[in-house]
Formats: sequence, C-alpha cells, structure tokens
Amino acid sequence: MLSEIPTAVPSAISLIPPVAVLVLAIWLKRPILALTLGALVGLVLHAPSDLLSNFADTSLNVMQDETIAWLILVCGGFGMLIGLLVHTGGAMAFGQRAQRLAKGRKSSLFMTFILGLVIFVDDYLNALSVGESMKRVTDKYKVSREMLAYVVDSTAAPVCVLVPLSTWAIFFGGLLENNQVAAVGEGISVYIQAIPYMLYAWLTLLVVLLVVLGIMPVFGPMKKAEMAAQFGKHDPAQSHAAIDNVAIDEDVIEAATPSDENLAVGEYLVKGIEEEFDEAQSKGKLMNFLVPMVMLVVLTIYFDVDVWKGLIATLMLTLPFYAVQRLMSLAEMMETMMDGFKTMLPAIGTVVAAFIFKDVCDKLMLPQYVIDNLSPYMTAQMLPALVFVSMAVLAFATGSSWGIFAVTIPIVMPLAYAVDANIPLVIGALLSASAFGSQACFYSDSTILAAQGAGCNMVSHAITQLPYALIAATVSFIGFLLLA
Repeated sequence: MLSEIPTAVPSAISLIPPVAVLVLAIWLKRPILALTLGALVGLVLHAPSDLLSNFADTSLNVMQDETIAWLILVCGGFGMLIGLLVHTGGAMAFGQRAQRLAKGRKSSLFMTFILGLVIFVDDYLNALSVGESMKRVTDKYKVSREMLAYVVDSTAAPVCVLVPLSTWAIFFGGLLENNQVAAVGEGISVYIQAIPYMLYAWLTLLVVLLVVLGIMPVFGPMKKAEMAAQFGKHDPAQSHAAIDNVAIDEDVIEAATPSDENLAVGEYLVKGIEEEFDEAQSKGKLMNFLVPMVMLVVLTIYFDVDVWKGLIATLMLTLPFYAVQRLMSLAEMMETMMDGFKTMLPAIGTVVAAFIFKDVCDKLMLPQYVIDNLSPYMTAQMLPALVFVSMAVLAFATGSSWGIFAVTIPIVMPLAYAVDANIPLVIGALLSASAFGSQACFYSDSTILAAQGAGCNMVSHAITQLPYALIAATVSFIGFLLLA
C-alpha cells in the first residue's frame, strides 16, 4: 500500500500529475477527463487512503471559490449575449460588413488581429467576442478555425497584459500592493514601469502579426490544419472548423479533427443557435451587433474594469433595445439566453476541472519545489530569465496564470530584493510567464475560450499554436538574459 507523501516537504513527485495530464490530454483528446485523472493521480500521491474524501472536499472547495463563481457567471453571460447577437442577426450583419472589407485570407486575419487589439479590457471578453465575430469572415476565405483561434488567443492575454486599463493590470497591481512591492495606491504605477519588460507579450504580438501578414511561414500542425481547410469541403454554416469533412491525407485529418467531449457536447448545444443564425440573415442589422458590443466595453471600463457588472448592465440595456425593435418576444429572449448559456457548459466544465487540478498541485507543493530547486542559481543577472522559465513551466503545467503569480510573488520578490535585481524586469518576467501559461497551456481558461469562440477543437488549437508560443518564449528568455 502506498504511503502518504508528506506535504510539508516539496519533492519531485509533484511533477508527476502535470506530466500525466499533458500526456492524457494529447492522447485522449478529452481535456476534462485528462484533468480529472491528473487530479486523482495527484491525490493518490498525496494521501491514497483519503482519495475519495480529498477529491470530494477539493471539488467542493473549488465550486465555492469566488473566482470560479465569477468565471461561471461571466462565461454564461457571454453565452447569453452571443445568443442574442446571433438570434437577432446582428452577428451575421457584422460578418457580412466585414466580408466587404476583407478581400482575402490575409486581410480577414489582419482584421481579426486589429479587433483583438481594440478589445483590450479583458482576455475573456476578447477571446469570446473576437472569435464569434470573425469566424464566418475567415471561413469564407478557407482559413482554418485553428488559425483563427491562434490569432484570437495571441491577442487576448498578451494584449491585456500590456494595457494598464485591463482586468490583468487591476489584479496584478493589487497583488503588488498586497505584497509590499508597491505602496498603497501605487500598484498600477509599478505595473506600468514593468510594461516595457513584458517581453513575451510584445514578442507574441510580433510573431502573430508576421504570421498574419504571411512573412513568417505556416508550419507544423498549423500547416496541416490550414491544408485541411484549403482542400476540405468548406461550409461557413458549419459550427466547427473546415477540417470536419476534408478529402485529403488521413494523417492531416487526424491532426485536426475535433474528437473530444467539448466539441461532442458543444455541437449538440450550438445546433439551435447556428440554425437561428441562418434564419436571421435577412433581418440582421449592424447596429444590433455594434451597440451591445460597444456598451459592453464602455460599461466594463465604467465599472472599474469589472466584466461581470459590465455584462449585467449590457444585458439589461440590450433586452429593451431589441424589444423596442420588436425583434423577438421577452419569452424568446429568455429562451435564447438560456441556449446561449448552455453553449458555454463545455468551457465551464473544463475550467472547473483545471482549478481542481491546480489545487491538487498546490497540495503537492509543486510551486515550492520548482522555486526551491532554482533558488541556488538565482543571481541578479540570472534571476529574470530563471523566473520567466520556472513560472512559465508552472503556469503551463497547472493552467493557472493568475494563481501561479499570486502564489509565487511572495517567494520571488524577496529573492529579487536580496540579490539586488532589476525589480521592473523581474515583474516583467513574472507577467510574461503568466501570459505564456495563459496562452500555451492546453487547458487554461484563455485556450478554452479562444477555441470556444472560434468554434475550434481545444486540443487541436493548443497543439497548432504551441510552436509559435515557444518561439516567442525562447526569444523572451534570451531577451531577459541580455537585459539583466
């Protein structure tokens, strides 16, 4: 019988669950199952005799967590708003107008990139709204949903990190104050000083722009997905990528075909909305898309960058705005909103599973193990680069970009002061690592929602964008070495 692993002593055993999840996610293409099995593996290592009790307590604690409650409400609220935009034909009208401006594959992707820069308030808002807005435009030019999801994901967290009016800035600025890195009321000022050193975010935007403009070639799994879209039986009315029915190589199909439970459930849930989308083509008006979207951004900023309050206010104003036009009855609006909420259930389920897994990693003291093993090598010159690598690995392994920052900043910042390191540079390295984890992790909230918004297989999206994320991460590591 396995003996219990003492939680007071971090050990290499804490690396086993993240490795198990990555292998299972790629092999099974079922992220919820992979995360659940990874959590169970971690709990067996932690306390095998209390496996059932610990799993029940951990899952219950996660569901009672304020962050999870907020996430469920925000994701569900986005689903409701998207359902209304689709049902009224507003989303179709936006797509038709965008198609007039887009003259080909390159311009449609560039429009997606620009829209991602404009919606900078929150990465959730960005990931869901940009993908939903542009996927039918890119479909017209046979751009794979994987490529769309990559552009969306690359302009979500990386853009939010660089803008001091985003939810990321508010959260991290508060953490800097709480950990005495910045004086009370000076958190955002210290954050702004670190923006030039957030190398991963800057480089990610550069890489995705080069890909969009065709300067950097498409390669690896992304090339297979693009081939599937180019040579497949493309139908913009389909809810998923153009790779669903392709007439090319079987290994191309295998690399890009949706097969996890997210899409199996998602296809069933979005069927009604997709049909309504087609029915709404003739009556759609552009203002019925633009007015709610502008209200959402403006109201989110008005409520101190609170996306949930912005969503509530937007829905409260959108309903009478549509009612005055007699677009649908109140009963139809409520039914449409509930259908929209349901489309977010696969994404919500995956994020909940990821948070459970992250809690299990905390029980095994994974962050402390990584920090303890790197501490002897931390000098003023090496600290920023080592912080970036170690935190990026942790964020990638656990899928928790904000959580890892909150856990490790009390450990990293005293080290930075002790070795007299460049504080803005270290903060930039921490935030770069958070942005990398948010974008690159297979089961992070940003990855899930970017795939959801683009109508793309989540694992396929993660695999296709990973090489580009690693390019930006590698150059960032070199940059931190040179700047230090």
